[in-house]
Amino acid sequence: EINRASPKTQSALLEAMEERQVSVDGTTYVLETPFMVIATQNPIEMEGTYPLPEAQRDRFTARVSMGYPSPDAELQMLSSHGSVEPIDDLEPVADALEVRKLIEIVRGIHVSTEVKQYVVDLLGATRSSPDLRLGASPRSGLQLVRAARAYAALEGRDYVLPDDVQALAGSVLAHRLLPTAQAQVSRRTPEDVVAELLERTPLAAPAAAPRRR
Repeated sequence: EINRASPKTQSALLEAMEERQVSVDGTTYVLETPFMVIATQNPIEMEGTYPLPEAQRDRFTARVSMGYPSPDAELQMLSSHGSVEPIDDLEPVADALEVRKLIEIVRGIHVSTEVKQYVVDLLGATRSSPDLRLGASPRSGLQLVRAARAYAALEGRDYVLPDDVQALAGSVLAHRLLPTAQAQVSRRTPEDVVAELLERTPLAAPAAAPRRR
């Protein structure tokens, strides 16, 4: 649970996430690729926790709420946890080389100018929203496009659709946004604001084809 780490530990993690290196006793060590951070956070319990600063939240590509397990999954959990240790049965699904290859594939996914403009318009809408005192950063746009590329690849396409951006916008943007006091009083969450902005932000018109003479 990352929000249980002390501010000093969070600061060290921030260096690793941003600069891909760590410093120990004055010596800097460059981290190998791929380097990824996956963390959990309890959104309810606040005692003994340290909220993540905006700069660190901005370095996480996405935040996904897991919710409760389905009844079938919960039944399976109750049946298996008493007899075996789940960690003992874990097996790797990919090695570092395979992950690097997948990253290269995702980088090759095409993103049209219209989709990029749609992302820019969506970011701008968060910055002008009266419900937000901190809108989406430029980094969030880069992460949204990267996530959309990965989503398109998982769907078997070599190009990104606006639907890909819409499907991921909540997970990629909401945790970076800060609501105003009035929005908090009205119980409007950043997720609510992003969903509303997705409905209000029009898609960029396709570029006109050049005329032949």
